[in-house]
Amino acid sequence: MSIIEKISLDQTELLRFITAGSVDDGKSTLIGRLLHDSKSIFEDQLTSITNTTRKRGLQGVDLSLLTDGLQAEREQGITIDVAYRYFATPKRKFIIADTPGHEQYTRNMVTGASTANLAVILIDARKGVLTQSRRHAYLASLVGIPHLVVAVNKMDLVDYSQAVFEKICEDFSAFAVNLNLRNINYIPMSALNGDMVVERGDHLDWYQGTTLMDLLETVSIEDDINRDDFRFPVQWVCRPQTKELHDFRGYMGRIESGSIRTGDSVTVLPSGLTSRIKEILKYEGPVDEAFAPQSITLTIEDHLDISRGDLLVKSSDAPQVTKEFNAMLCWLSEQPLDTARKYLIKQTTRIVKTVISRIDYRVDVNTMDRETVSSLKMNDIAHVGIKVQLPLVCDDYARNHATGSFIIIDESSNNTVAAGMISAPGN
Repeated sequence: MSIIEKISLDQTELLRFITAGSVDDGKSTLIGRLLHDSKSIFEDQLTSITNTTRKRGLQGVDLSLLTDGLQAEREQGITIDVAYRYFATPKRKFIIADTPGHEQYTRNMVTGASTANLAVILIDARKGVLTQSRRHAYLASLVGIPHLVVAVNKMDLVDYSQAVFEKICEDFSAFAVNLNLRNINYIPMSALNGDMVVERGDHLDWYQGTTLMDLLETVSIEDDINRDDFRFPVQWVCRPQTKELHDFRGYMGRIESGSIRTGDSVTVLPSGLTSRIKEILKYEGPVDEAFAPQSITLTIEDHLDISRGDLLVKSSDAPQVTKEFNAMLCWLSEQPLDTARKYLIKQTTRIVKTVISRIDYRVDVNTMDRETVSSLKMNDIAHVGIKVQLPLVCDDYARNHATGSFIIIDESSNNTVAAGMISAPGN
């Protein structure tokens, strides 16, 4: 069996996706419809939201209540935090992140989108492409989501007009051409009535594409993981204190990208020491080959000084080792960035001290304009320069999300204050 076939078996079983859109575009209702029509909610859940709907004086069932779990959200009728839901069909398992639509919750959307394979951006058919639509598309591009679905919702309120749908597709495509979005699909739908969500419905015969559920079940995510570059951050050094395993030294962790075979030459970074793979151990026992995203234990032929935070790579494919790099940074903390102080940076399993050495520009997430600023506040996204006390092993985020991403930690409070994506020189 080839690596591609193995990854297909392991990876396509689970799809992570987010929903995003402007206020009242119907994100929560769409997710409720997906769960309801795919028979993925329990009877007590349905009873609960039915009762809540009646208390509000509404008819039928308000399916948005399946995701708007916070009391504050229910009172205001908006989504203010990331609500995660899990469901499955015979073809796939799913994790949905319902992300906020407000600009002041940009950090929440970035958090929800950081591990997503696909993003569903809802657009109200009556309103067309809005500033918020462009902002969410930009954020999806920023965090490198491989697949994008533009769901033109509330088609029932424009008489299911094909002309309205095609105009929205044209407007969105004109904007998206400047973003790094590889795969965009457009689907007209009515989440309220269920047209083109799980079932096709009776009102969109002119649309020949698939339903949203069909697309979610069949979209290929085999290529979403970098299969070329072997990256293995050491999570733990295993040295059992037993008579039988007295000399055993194994390096435990998860393969973030690529694959490895016994006998392959590897380099330990940042030290630069080299050896060969002696054994690859999984829970079931030894194997000849392993690949992302498997969790394994590696042994090597030589006794080298390797510890948590080191990175094993193939000797023929070593990434950059540096103390200085550029990055796009999303500031998450309510406390503004202080460029005069030191923070901690966590990248893969390595933690070192760092300073934000400069702020090149802040991005206005509504207009994409670049602005000159001297500090960053919560929800700001900016291009910055970063210096670290000890070397980090870095890839460009566009090539490898695992070794191209990091978080910034306030060492006094231990709070995560920022998330970043390493950019290639000139980006």
